[in-house]
Amino acid sequence: MARWTLDDFARLIDHTNLHADATEADMVKLCDEAKRYHFKMVAINQTQSAFCAKQLEGTDIDTGAAIAFPLGQTSIAAKAFETRDAIEQGANEIDYVVNLTEVKEGHWDYVEKEMESIVAICREANIPSKVIFENCYLTDEEKIKLCEIARTVEPTFIKTSTGFGTGGATVEDVRLMKEHVGDKVQVKAAGGIRTAEAFLDMIRAGATRIGCSAGVSIIEELRQMMAEQGVDALEV
Repeated sequence: MARWTLDDFARLIDHTNLHADATEADMVKLCDEAKRYHFKMVAINQTQSAFCAKQLEGTDIDTGAAIAFPLGQTSIAAKAFETRDAIEQGANEIDYVVNLTEVKEGHWDYVEKEMESIVAICREANIPSKVIFENCYLTDEEKIKLCEIARTVEPTFIKTSTGFGTGGATVEDVRLMKEHVGDKVQVKAAGGIRTAEAFLDMIRAGATRIGCSAGVSIIEELRQMMAEQGVDALEV
C-alpha cells in the first residue's frame, strides 16, 4: 500500500484524444485540461505531435505520439520512420502497436526485431517507449510471449490496449503482464477506464500509467472521495 495525493494520481494519467476527427480546438482543450490537472502526458495521433508540443511548451507534461495506430499493420521501417518523425516534431513519448499478424503467425523473431527497432530509437532520444499489445485479440500464451520479449528488449512500458479494439484493459491482463515482466518493465493500462474505482483497480493490479479520455472526471471523482473521507490522500 502507498499513499497517493490527487496530484500523484494525476501524474499517472495519459490524457487521451485519438479520434480520427479531432480538431485543433479539441487538441487545445486536451492540452489545457492536461495543464489544469497536471496530467503526465497527452496521448494523440502522431500527426498532432508538433501542435500539442507547442501547446505544452514550458510545462512538464509530455506529448505522446501513437505510432501505427490503431492497427499496427505497417512495416518495421514505416514504424521507425513514423517514430523518428514524431520525435522530430516534438513528441517525447512513443506508444506503438505491435504487428498482430506476426504475433498470430508466431513470428517472434520479427516481433522482437520490431520492438528492438522502436525502443532503440526512443532510447537514443532519451524518451519513454510503450508497446501496445492489444490484448483483446490475444491468447494468454501470446501475451506471455510478448512479455518475455519485452523483458529482453526492455521498453519503458508494455500496454494493454489501444481502446479501439473489441475490448480494453482488464485487471486480469494487468496482473498477468506485471507478473511476467516483473520490475524490468512497467505496465500501462488503457481502454475503457472511465471511473475512479476502475482506475484504482488498475493501480492495485500493478499499472503505473493509465491511458484514458476520462481523466478529468476520474480526478474529480477522486477529489470528491477524498473530501467525503476528510483526507488529502488515499491508501492504494
